[in-house]
Amino acid sequence: MPDNLSKPFDRLDYTYKLLVIIAISITAVILAQDIIIPFAFAGILSVVMLPVIKKLEDRKVGTALSITIVLFTTVVILGLFIWLIVNQMVSLVADLPNLQVKFETFIDQMSRTLRRDFGISTAEQKNLVGEMMRSISAYLGGILLSTTNIISTLVQIPIYIFLFLIYRDKFRLFFLSLLKSEELIWKKDVERVIQGYISGLFLVTLIIAALNTIGLLALGLEHAIFFGILSGILTIIPYVGIIIGALFPIIMALITKDSIWYAIGVVIVFSIVQFLEGNFITPRITGSKVSINALAAIIALLIGGKILGIAGMILAVPGIGLMKILLAHTHRLKSFVILLEDDSGSKKVPETTADVVVQQIEREGGEEPPTVSQ
Repeated sequence: MPDNLSKPFDRLDYTYKLLVIIAISITAVILAQDIIIPFAFAGILSVVMLPVIKKLEDRKVGTALSITIVLFTTVVILGLFIWLIVNQMVSLVADLPNLQVKFETFIDQMSRTLRRDFGISTAEQKNLVGEMMRSISAYLGGILLSTTNIISTLVQIPIYIFLFLIYRDKFRLFFLSLLKSEELIWKKDVERVIQGYISGLFLVTLIIAALNTIGLLALGLEHAIFFGILSGILTIIPYVGIIIGALFPIIMALITKDSIWYAIGVVIVFSIVQFLEGNFITPRITGSKVSINALAAIIALLIGGKILGIAGMILAVPGIGLMKILLAHTHRLKSFVILLEDDSGSKKVPETTADVVVQQIEREGGEEPPTVSQ
């Protein structure tokens, strides 16, 4: 046989090597999560800040000064936002003695109802409460431990952002030396997806927080502003966040109000806001920037949460969006883009090369596939 004859493709060997690489990558992420989490958030935020920094540089502002101005402004805005939340939390803590009395009254009423209507004895109720308290204590201990990690992460992120942005030309030259220039098409797609998704997510979070706050204020619920803002922040975690955000005001309504209709009102408010968010707000603001179907998003959330906890759930959707782009540029794996793509919006103008890959595969054997102008 001639020496220049190419070796036939071995699908089994390729699959085996791919699975080994995935397993090693997941293990490395789990072991080095304290390093990877701030790196991931810093990388995403660096891409979001990049257009503003470039505009400052175009106005003859130095690179280091441009980065410092943008970082400082961001920190100040976040500081004001955190101050608002802390101020609301102080008000909630100050009201705890009153809430404790109302909570004990609520528990007594529940205990009588369980004995009368469900036949659950006081001893059985105490056992259930004891198990619940042990679970809550373990959960709070985990939160306390993760709070220390969160503070450490928040300190590291601005440092990494500054370094990523100050050395961005080195990263570009590195990829140019490693790959052909035409293979760097994914770079523009990555920037477009991250900038569109994060900026849209920030606006959606503000709108959801405002709508929930207005609804809770209309119901006359105590500490409505705090619960409204908290629910808006929790929407960063897709699907799961809105449920967690609704639990706290529901419990507050059950404790502080004499009628169960207030709790039902909270459910109605959050259901309406969730309907508006899923069908009008998010599609119009973030559009198809990530364009991931619900099944892929839920699987990504479960895997991200299992590997990196809450941080993994927050990073799951943009992470799988980036994976979709990279798969579209991988010859033997680009068909997997079809499994990730959300095509519920029928025909649309391609936003990234991943969208074009889906259209090319769907039209294979039919019309001439569309071309991408970059």
